[in-house]
Amino acid sequence: MMSQNWITIKSSNKLYELELLKGVLNENSIPSVILNKQDSSYLNFGEAELKVLSNDLEKAYLLINQKNE
Repeated sequence: MMSQNWITIKSSNKLYELELLKGVLNENSIPSVILNKQDSSYLNFGEAELKVLSNDLEKAYLLINQKNE
């Protein structure tokens, strides 16, 4: 599955924000994954990334931008 072209659409050190956005994407049939790059000992170091497939990128951006307005 990860051999497909996944593109980072949003990075954040607040994992809950990415989980909310992932829920919005899933509700709109856009597959997404969260890659957590945070240090497990110190959760305030590093970021997590929300990724979508390249062919869903434009639709995902539109949904996320609507959510943030």
